[in-house]
Amino acid sequence: MTEATIPNQLRQKLHAKERLIGCWSALSNPISTEILGMAGFDWILLDVEHSTNEFSDLIPQLMALKTSPSEVIVRPQINRPEVIKKLLDIGFYNFLIPYVQNEEQAKLAVAATRYPPKGIRGVSVAHRSNKFGTLEGYFDQIDEQISVIVQIESQEAVNNVEKIAAVDGVDGIFIGPADLSASLGHLGNPNHPDVQKIIQQVFSVAKAANKASGILAPKYEDAQRYLEWGATFVGVGSDLGLFKGACFALAQRYK
Repeated sequence: MTEATIPNQLRQKLHAKERLIGCWSALSNPISTEILGMAGFDWILLDVEHSTNEFSDLIPQLMALKTSPSEVIVRPQINRPEVIKKLLDIGFYNFLIPYVQNEEQAKLAVAATRYPPKGIRGVSVAHRSNKFGTLEGYFDQIDEQISVIVQIESQEAVNNVEKIAAVDGVDGIFIGPADLSASLGHLGNPNHPDVQKIIQQVFSVAKAANKASGILAPKYEDAQRYLEWGATFVGVGSDLGLFKGACFALAQRYK
């Protein structure tokens, strides 16, 4: 038997409200993910919601990040226990759950990551997360090593954010600025004053609940402003955006 599960450092850092700067990964390729993992971000998110990633694409990327200093987060395509169960068994410890609208949905997300009696996670005795049944003490320890971050992306979620933030097992609140701005009637304009006011409000609610708060902010000025407002973990770009920007800039240089 191999040694017991290693404590989840990202969860510890979230609870300590450390400043954590991360990057989105959506290219669905282990080589590009491996390179991204060498850059030194605090965390890297493997996206399943808005990318071509399938379950089988994620394992090679996890392998590519084994020696990376970055903590790994996954965003499933939907808040469904059977989807989260699959990602847990694959080996993910940190989850960004999209489109959480209310307290009940937040509780469902947490329950999906815990074994009975604390939750509803299905039991398999041999999967990749417990090193195929060789990880000693896995069932005793794993519930406390999973982090759940819920995404606030609509007016309804904003209306319920205090109750969402109060859910036991929710480790952080993350704002999806694109969907939130669309929900507020400002599609494509997350910098509209009405949207910005609500973003700041959500950060304040998270702080009052003693929960970490985060947001995706590819523009440097936006990221700096959100950090000043109290955000503690911020996504500052994506592999797709970086690759696209570099390609267009290189081609333009020679025209």
